[in-house]
Formats: sequence, C-alpha cells, structure tokens
Amino acid sequence: MACLAPVAGGRERQDSVRAGLEALAQLPEPPDLVLVHDGARPYVPAEVITNVIEALKAQPGAIPAVPVADTLKRARDGLIESTVSRDSLYRAQTPQGFHFPLLLALHRDHEGPVTDDAALLEQAGHPVALVRGAEDNIKLTLPEDLVRLERLLGSMPLPRTGLGYDVHAFEAGRPLILCGITIPHDRGLAGHSDADVGIHTLCDAIYGALAEGDIGRHFPPSDNEWKDMDSARFLVHAGERIRQRGGMLINADVTLICERPKIGPHAQAMRERLASLLQVEIDRISVKATTSERLGFTGREEGIAATAVATVLLP
Repeated sequence: MACLAPVAGGRERQDSVRAGLEALAQLPEPPDLVLVHDGARPYVPAEVITNVIEALKAQPGAIPAVPVADTLKRARDGLIESTVSRDSLYRAQTPQGFHFPLLLALHRDHEGPVTDDAALLEQAGHPVALVRGAEDNIKLTLPEDLVRLERLLGSMPLPRTGLGYDVHAFEAGRPLILCGITIPHDRGLAGHSDADVGIHTLCDAIYGALAEGDIGRHFPPSDNEWKDMDSARFLVHAGERIRQRGGMLINADVTLICERPKIGPHAQAMRERLASLLQVEIDRISVKATTSERLGFTGREEGIAATAVATVLLP
C-alpha cells in the first residue's frame, strides 16, 4: 500500500478534495475507488465505511445518510411560515465513496463551490446510492457536539498496557516449570508456589494493565494455601479478572532470560498452554527467550528472570 505525504488544502473544500485526487492520480497505479471523509467526523463506525464500499459495486457513487426524524419548519423572522414534509429527506454524512476516475474528471471540469462531492455526480446526471449511515457519525460543528463526542468516547473500550518482571533462583530437587510446561533440567526454581517465573510475570503484567496490583496482592506468599500451588491457577484468575471487568486480552508477550535451558524447543507448547489458560487464540500469545551474555545472576546460571507485557481493552 502506497503511503502519500500530506497534501496542502485549498481555499474552499472543493479545492482541497481536488488536490487530494490529483495526488492520487500521480500514483503508478491510481485507485479504482476513493472515499472522501470530513475530518470533523471523528467517530465514523466501521460498518458505515463498509456499506459505502459495498454500494460502489453497483453504482458510481454512494453516500451514507440517516432519515430526517424531526418535524421540519420553514420560518421567516422567527415565525413559522409552513411545515415541510420530511418524507424522502435524509441527512447526508461521510465518507462518500466514488469511482475514482469519474470523480477526478468531474472535479477537473467543475468551477464554483459544491456542498459535497455527491453533488458533482448529481449535477452530471450520475446516480448516487444512499446507504445506511449512523447517528453516532456526528459532525463537530457546535461546542455541544464535543460533549456528545466525549460521551461516545467514554463508552469505547480503551487499550491499557501492563509490565511484569519476576526473578526466581535455581534450587535443586524441584521440577523446572516455565509458562505452564515442565522442562527437563537439573534444577528447578525456588519459590512459595511452583515458582513458574513465566506465568508469574505474565500475571503481574495483566494485573498491572487492570491497575489491580501484582500477583502477591491476590495470592500472598505468606498464605500457606498457595504453598507449591500450580501457577496455572494464578493465570486463570488473571484471565477471569479481565472478563469480569468486561475487557479483552489483546496480546501478551513473555520473555524468559536465562543461559539454560534452551527455551526455543518448548516455546510453542508454552504459547499453547498460556493461550488455553487465558482462553484466547494462540496468535495473541508470544513466548521468546534471550540470554544476558553470561553477565549477572542469570549469566552465572543462578536463576531465571522474566519480563512480560500485556495489553487489554477495558470499557
């Protein structure tokens, strides 16, 4: 997909649109379709765009619109002259879609202002389809429109990101469990639970994104209930907290830091296990590893460190 530099606008709206069309015309392969959208409409729903593009399969132009619901009055000097029938009346919105060659030619041939690009097709006798718009596709014109936009944005799920970091020392006589998978190794990790450093740091990342503290807040190491506990239970709890808050895990990225064992052969199984515990698709989970180039406690093989980043959508 080509990425164009910003194009300077013109004195009138039509001049700005023509400048954009001319820039597209300079591409090695100009587009077949073009959508023209008002920057003053920052909350256009995706389905409105889809409706416009779908209509262009059958017509040279299409615009989203919503029926006029209010009674209309014609007035003069603050007094009503007559009632205007609202039958067949619509409020036009954007983005408006067109076959690119046609819209470019009409802009090049037209002089004088037009209120929207659909008017060019109308004047030239080309049909323009009306598709379903959306009441939320508001145009910011008056100060009170900003208040409505703020209400709409307040209902949108927003991304929140948390960071986790954890360290566990090696200890003889314990199994090595990383990201829910038992790994063959001569030592395990020391800890109150099963010391799964991968799951612990991922839990911290999720709790951080939720602004709910860390794993110790939910499962205190001073509580014998969690002694030698399978850390899978902790991650299941973290996933449940996302859903209870009405959210969704977008992605999680875990990095294990150690010289040994080699993580690569087990990374796929780890991803599958974490995805299963969190009840998400595996393509939302990443597990990778690195060394510290023989530096520090991980370089001396005294233990394993882990970091994690998790992004969730919350209302």
